[in-house]
Amino acid sequence: MKLDDRLITKEIYDPFLTNKEIHEFHMHQFYAPDIEQAPFLPEEESLHCTKVLRLTDGTFISISDGKGTRFVASIVHANHKQTFVKIVEKVHVTRNESRLTHIAIAPTKNKDRMEWFVEKATEIGIDIITPVFCHLSERKSISAERLEKIAIAAMKQSQRAYLPILNTSLSLHELLKQVTEKQRFIAHCYEEERTLLQNVYKPDSNAIVLIGPEGDFTHEEIAEALQHGFLPVSLGNNRLRTETAGIVACHTMQLQR
Repeated sequence: MKLDDRLITKEIYDPFLTNKEIHEFHMHQFYAPDIEQAPFLPEEESLHCTKVLRLTDGTFISISDGKGTRFVASIVHANHKQTFVKIVEKVHVTRNESRLTHIAIAPTKNKDRMEWFVEKATEIGIDIITPVFCHLSERKSISAERLEKIAIAAMKQSQRAYLPILNTSLSLHELLKQVTEKQRFIAHCYEEERTLLQNVYKPDSNAIVLIGPEGDFTHEEIAEALQHGFLPVSLGNNRLRTETAGIVACHTMQLQR
């Protein structure tokens, strides 16, 4: 089945269960990146499964490996350390790796706002997130582990097949030397010539959008980005918070994919 630029393939492993019977169950969502090699939920997911949700043997659950495959499985041994499962259905979504969207964003002074951005961008469908430190950044460190947990929870809630890549944080200067995306945009608030992102982004190739800190990029940073092939863009008439700008850029690209 074709959906946008994603190819979906399905396999059912239990011949005694029909597709209709499987999906009549209301299934809780879990994350297990190695579920095909190790048929049990990780400890944190097992604890949530057995102690919080109190699921028992025979219950059907949905599992994502975060790499494009979602599984329907039945619990065969519920345990708070390792909950073993039997996979009964496998659905793989093959995405076009040449059309990924990437937001490189300066961490906000208030860490809750950065966490909110990661949560909502994941739900919308961002593929790659890179925290980038700029000259006017007020926050110089982040908790990558905390952001990953938030992304995992958002992936499960939105039933995404892919967990977004959360890159290691780095300086803007370092990022600019590593960029590989064909489409490159920098969103800033200066009264200079800029084009609306929605008018220049094309969904036929990878794209990155740079979002600056509360104090915006410096003129020197913008000039360096332009030297690396970035196009200055606007996200609309209003002045946006950093995390809001990130969401608008993400949503603008997703609407055209």
